[in-house]
Amino acid sequence: MKIQKLLGGEAVTGPLATEFDVVRLVRRGLPVASVDGFLAVTHQPFSAIEPYVMPRRTFNRRRDADQPLDPAESDRMVRIARMVAAAEEVLGDQERTWRWLERPNRTLEGQAPISMADTDLGAQSVERLLGQIAHGLAA
Repeated sequence: MKIQKLLGGEAVTGPLATEFDVVRLVRRGLPVASVDGFLAVTHQPFSAIEPYVMPRRTFNRRRDADQPLDPAESDRMVRIARMVAAAEEVLGDQERTWRWLERPNRTLEGQAPISMADTDLGAQSVERLLGQIAHGLAA
């Protein structure tokens, strides 16, 4: 599962064989190592996800206290991982993926796809657009 790889692998997330495993993980709370894993795998700074997941100070407090992300933070982190996984599948590599995610897109009313990660509907719009690109229906 690509999302698992993006979140640090099975050693961090535990086994994720189905979507229900991901739901259970989100409800339980992602370990802070999953955020570190995501940033390491994607070669992105924390600032790339901060507006969509949680403030850096909150993340640092969770790390210092050895606490998992809360379910809402976990859901937002998985949402971004889902978007990145879908974009990488369609666009082929990380460099193109992040360039596309950060560039304003007229189909998204001029918003950058990554900025749509603040809501689930926004993320679904991005995933739908990626599906259209994959099938040659959108640019």
